[in-house]
Amino acid sequence: MSHYLLPEGNVQIAFSGGRTSAYLLRQIIDANGGLPDRAVVTFQNTGREMPETLDFVAEVGEQWGVRVVWMEYLPDAPGFQVVSHNSAARDGEPFEALIRKRKFLPNVMARFCTQEMKVRVAKKYLMSIGWDRWTNCVGLRADEPHRLNKPPPKDRWTVWHPLATAGVSRQDVAAFWQAQPFDLRLPNVGGNCWLGNCDGCFLKSEAHVAAFTREFPVRAAWWERMEALTAQITRPGKPTTGATFSKRYSRAEIRDFMERQGDWALNTEGALCQADDGECTA
Repeated sequence: MSHYLLPEGNVQIAFSGGRTSAYLLRQIIDANGGLPDRAVVTFQNTGREMPETLDFVAEVGEQWGVRVVWMEYLPDAPGFQVVSHNSAARDGEPFEALIRKRKFLPNVMARFCTQEMKVRVAKKYLMSIGWDRWTNCVGLRADEPHRLNKPPPKDRWTVWHPLATAGVSRQDVAAFWQAQPFDLRLPNVGGNCWLGNCDGCFLKSEAHVAAFTREFPVRAAWWERMEALTAQITRPGKPTTGATFSKRYSRAEIRDFMERQGDWALNTEGALCQADDGECTA
């Protein structure tokens, strides 16, 4: 029996816009001879995805004949809006709206950005189309045990990890895409697409944030601007300090460091922390 046969009832297939979740979608389509109406593919756009990610989501839908429901966070009722490749935010508008509403920045200890812009947005949409209970299909691989061993959510859905059950690794995903006529046009370095998901996410390593700041200064400026905005909201009339995505550094400090150090910092082992998920220590 295929690991990818849909369980009974309604199924949400969470498409992050990356290679792994797209691979999962293809396996489900093939195993089930297409997607029944009770299966909905969702993509929650934060406005900070790279343009290549948005193009890839659209191409997956077109190439494979699948309807992908694009949606974004709204600060007011109903809490979401359905968008398209053409109308999707591209300058962090949903993310900024969330920051303005919450009046502080998400961080490693308070990842409310994921909860609000992805989990709750999808939940509100699915409830709006009449779903009461469902299965949430998530593309976590077998070589990601640290992401798999989490307690089940106490909510309207159960979580399904078919890639992990099937023993799929990043090598399997990479081999699949090498054989396809199209691909996500972002670099894959050692199985890691470091520009995937939110471009300057605080869960990425210090080294990746520094490289992003150097290679994409215009996009990096948005993250620095959000730190300044939050400081103004929380400390009106005072110096714009104390509001950062990381407790280790501000985005202005990273920019200044890279302007002074340049390629040396990226090419010298130990100059920048390589650990993801906020594991860097002072």
